[in-house]
Amino acid sequence: MNIEKTNFEKLDVYKLSEQLSDIIWDIVIEWDYFAKDTVGKQLVKSADSIGANIAEGSGRGTDKDNIHFIKIARGSLYETQHWLRRSYKRKLIIGENIKQLLPIIKELGPRLNAYITSIKKKQTIY
Repeated sequence: MNIEKTNFEKLDVYKLSEQLSDIIWDIVIEWDYFAKDTVGKQLVKSADSIGANIAEGSGRGTDKDNIHFIKIARGSLYETQHWLRRSYKRKLIIGENIKQLLPIIKELGPRLNAYITSIKKKQTIY
């Protein structure tokens, strides 16, 4: 399927959120039923919510709404970090997974903040 990408799909911050979400999915899918049903579902939902909120904000049509949803995405990132800490503490995630996830998480927070700032700057120009 070759559909032209929407504006949000071209954003590096969105691409990072997809990358994080896909890695988390690949990790959680290997867990046993109990781990998937408790921590796993929460972790996958919070990670998926980051990109979903970037997309929704982009489609709302106003900068104010977009900023609101990017802030929700940032909250979902923090929730994802919480569930990753729980997963690590409960020995569901190993060091190799952390090495894969940590650089993305460290980059995603500042990128979300920069995206908010860029929208606010655009507002002051017009």
